[in-house]
Amino acid sequence: MDWFADWFNSPYYHLLYRHRNDTEAQLFIDNLLAVLKPLPHTHVLDLACGKGRHARYMAQKMDWDVTGVDLSPESIAFAQQWAYGNLHFAVHDMRQVFKANAFDYVFNFFTSFGYFDNNAENHQTIAAIHASLKPNGYLVIDFFNAHKVINNLVPAEQQIIEGVQFDITREMIGQHIVKTIRVTDTAKQFKQTFTERVQAITLEDFTDYLTQNGFAIYQVWGNYALRPFNLTTSDRLIFGSSVNY
Repeated sequence: MDWFADWFNSPYYHLLYRHRNDTEAQLFIDNLLAVLKPLPHTHVLDLACGKGRHARYMAQKMDWDVTGVDLSPESIAFAQQWAYGNLHFAVHDMRQVFKANAFDYVFNFFTSFGYFDNNAENHQTIAAIHASLKPNGYLVIDFFNAHKVINNLVPAEQQIIEGVQFDITREMIGQHIVKTIRVTDTAKQFKQTFTERVQAITLEDFTDYLTQNGFAIYQVWGNYALRPFNLTTSDRLIFGSSVNY
């Protein structure tokens, strides 16, 4: 089983990353809307949507048809409680086309990319996104700034959250940033080790993935306020790209 299928479907994943709050998500969406100026009745795919915090806000704020997809059945089961007329959720692997030529925008938020072991699967994912978009459709990918993350890597830390102990180590192995998470839940007599393996994808790498799979890059931002990207100081690497026919 791929590491992400196991870890993302664990309740301890959601506990560790509980700080990903709705306020942060909504601020990012508001800033994107101000820049993109989308038309009404837009069709949006939130790719790797997690529990759907971005998708919910977009469906509530705009007259959009929003579909959130994620590999984790647990996340989608949670998100389904908010599904209604213009908000839909489904379990889906981003390496495959969800629905061809169906969306005006595809959004891939909060480092929901680079989980695979080779570049071919990254290209496969970008090609699937391209096939999902309508002519002149637009893709936004939000990733971490690998250069800054590597230069500021915290090798070890411990967190205790709601009585659960997380012992976390980080290291570079080849082209991957590898995080090992040892979970100890004494109350439930549970102990297990999970792994996150995310490729350290650079500005140049993403440029290759996008341009080689039919996208033109229009914007590269460095944070959720959509300031220009700076290799040394930016926390995020956010691409705005359009289908290039």
